[in-house]
Amino acid sequence: MTDTTIAFTPAEWAPQSAIWAGWPHLKDAWAEDYEGAQREIAALIAALAPVVRVKLVIGDPASRAEAADLVGDKAEMFDAPMGDIWLRDIGPVFVKYLNRLEGLGFEFNGWGGKYELEGDSETAAAIARLEGHPLKRLPFVLEGGAVEQDGEGVLITTRQCVLNPNRNPGWSQEKAEENLKLAFNAQRIVWLGDGLLGDHTDGHVDNIARFIAPGHVVCQTPSGDDDPNADVLREIEDTLRAAELQVSTIPSPGRILDEDGEIMPASHMNFLISNGRVILPVYEDEHSKLAEAELQALMPEHEVIALPSRHILSGGGSFHCMTQQVPQTDGGLST
Repeated sequence: MTDTTIAFTPAEWAPQSAIWAGWPHLKDAWAEDYEGAQREIAALIAALAPVVRVKLVIGDPASRAEAADLVGDKAEMFDAPMGDIWLRDIGPVFVKYLNRLEGLGFEFNGWGGKYELEGDSETAAAIARLEGHPLKRLPFVLEGGAVEQDGEGVLITTRQCVLNPNRNPGWSQEKAEENLKLAFNAQRIVWLGDGLLGDHTDGHVDNIARFIAPGHVVCQTPSGDDDPNADVLREIEDTLRAAELQVSTIPSPGRILDEDGEIMPASHMNFLISNGRVILPVYEDEHSKLAEAELQALMPEHEVIALPSRHILSGGGSFHCMTQQVPQTDGGLST
């Protein structure tokens, strides 16, 4: 039971007034995947536009014409500071207090100092201002993709990320729990260990385990003997079951390699839930049809739409990583 006298984070399946998405503009960073990522994002926006207001961050005005050509009138465009598209991590996390919203803004250090880009530290304040909501700054490093919540006080995260000394040096698990509980009004925290191979976020939970209902979490099973994350995926499932959550599984994409033959952190977990639709990332993998069918069976009141995301993945994430939802203020409170 969520205490509605203080702020809480609505579950992703709660009614949303808008979805913010990032538009790529760093041509050198995206290289040969630049145009492909833009096309995949345009397809995502087209799938979302019938059910939610889509707001697109244009980090460089020079890329506005490209966005307009591909997106048309399916999204509103806003000029705002943004290094790259990963709004889940650099944007505000909106929490609800009665019928008011407040954005939470955390310290951001480029995923442990790996990718520090101009504009990323200003994105949260810019989006909160454009939404007309106050931004509350918290004095510790955290990315939005590092936490997964069910809207009723249960939060899942990973030790690999949140306890990594490249974020908050000296944090113990107890200190982390204290801060996470205060920030999100979390009543219980479930700790997983490691994330996927090749994940430069150091194991964000939104790539390995997601809530689809209060207390009901979905994770992945290995897809074949050559799945590079087989052991990690089995450990994740075992840990979630030991935490006495309701656990369901869908297959992982398996071994997805980049052009250099390196393992990519491809995941069917990086789906986005918005107003009755679930946008599932797929990577030309043979397991995507089964993953789509099984997720649809688990979420019968939603429409699951599978869309290609391999070009976006080349930048390090997928649909959930590059978006951030704004809850409705009149959509009712979680109980």
